[in-house]
Amino acid sequence: LRSTSFVFFLEQLYFYGKKERLLEVVSKDFRASLCLFTDPFMHYVRYQGKSILVSKGTSFLMNKWKYYLVNFWQYHFDLWFHSGRVYINQVSNHSLDFVGYRSSVRLNPAMVRGQMLENAFLINNAIKKLDMLAPIIPLIRSLAKAKFCNLLGHPVSKPVWADLSDSDLIDRYGYICRNLSHYYSGSSKKKSLYRI
Repeated sequence: LRSTSFVFFLEQLYFYGKKERLLEVVSKDFRASLCLFTDPFMHYVRYQGKSILVSKGTSFLMNKWKYYLVNFWQYHFDLWFHSGRVYINQVSNHSLDFVGYRSSVRLNPAMVRGQMLENAFLINNAIKKLDMLAPIIPLIRSLAKAKFCNLLGHPVSKPVWADLSDSDLIDRYGYICRNLSHYYSGSSKKKSLYRI
């Protein structure tokens, strides 16, 4: 498995500086309302050749961001950019593969039982919960590519391992399992990692 590059963490740091600069430019050139740009929950990441801008807010706010960013690129960088190539996806409707996780929003039903004097009633509430899943099939595929297991997830012996003692094999296996469990510790369904 390849380790994740730290480049996108550096770009996250540079993004905050770019955001401050954008606030200055927008306030001078566009005379826009700055309340659209002062959202504290704004994150920028470059991953696999794509720029991902994440914010919470209504679809109206996201369309405003799209409009301002496209105009900003065209006006200041002479970069002709089609607004149709900027996609706005809600996490509740689309999953996002990022840094080895698959994030999605699922409805988590909750039952609340209440009783007023003699009458009892049930209230069903569906709470939206961000779900971070460990993608098991791509993990098994990459381990199979490195000849650790086959495509079903069953271990494959290597001729090099024939010379190792049992304790060395167990140590290597434990090292791989610890790394996977630490990396995917934020996943909501860790039991699927036992398949590996």
